[in-house]
Amino acid sequence: MSKLDEIKKLKERIEELEFVKDFQQDVIADMELITGVDMSKKSLPKIVAKEIALKKKHRLKENGSISVLGLVNKPSTKDVNHKKKTTKR
Repeated sequence: MSKLDEIKKLKERIEELEFVKDFQQDVIADMELITGVDMSKKSLPKIVAKEIALKKKHRLKENGSISVLGLVNKPSTKDVNHKKKTTKR
């Protein structure tokens, strides 16, 4: 195998690994936004946690006030509890 072929294969492998890393970070960022729990800060290396935080920040900026799931004006548990208390009177 020539050195150029080896370099080409290594570049392809790097691209594959970068895609997998980005995909995994996207999934983690989405789950953290949905659940509201920042597990990456506690369980992952700082550099990876920073990358996930940037992805979350970008998603929030991109979506505005709409949640990741696309739900608009979803009542919070506080709103539901408040409505239940006021209707019991």
